[in-house]
Amino acid sequence: MNTEHDSQWQVVCSRSDLVPEAGVAVWTQAGPVAIFYLPDTPEQIFAIEHYDPVGGASVLARGIVGDVQGEPVVASPLYKQHFSLRSGQCLEDERVSVSCFEVRLDKGQVQLRAHGRKKASRAA
Repeated sequence: MNTEHDSQWQVVCSRSDLVPEAGVAVWTQAGPVAIFYLPDTPEQIFAIEHYDPVGGASVLARGIVGDVQGEPVVASPLYKQHFSLRSGQCLEDERVSVSCFEVRLDKGQVQLRAHGRKKASRAA
C-alpha cells in the first residue's frame, strides 16, 4: 500500500502514450505540462512546464531531448534554449526557468503530483 497521499497525484496519461527519448503534452490541474520519457536515465520520466518563456509559446514537449554534460535537457523548438529536465533551469540564461513537477509511473499510469510545482522564472 502506498503511504503517500494518493489524492495529490493526478493521472495524466498511460505508459503506452509515452515515446522513448521524446516528449508529450498533457493537460493537468496546473495547466499544460510536457512529459518526457528517457528510459536510460535513473528517473526515466520527467515533467516540466510546456510553455517556453523565451519563445512565448507552449512548445517544449516538441523539443529535442538530449543531455548537456550529463544533464538531461530539452532544446526548445523555437530558439533552441536548453532547459534542464531535472530543475527547469535554462542553461543559456540563469534568469529563465520553467516549472518542474513531481511525476511517477504507477501500475502503467503516469501520475503528476497536483501540488508538486516549483516556481518558474521569466526573462525580464
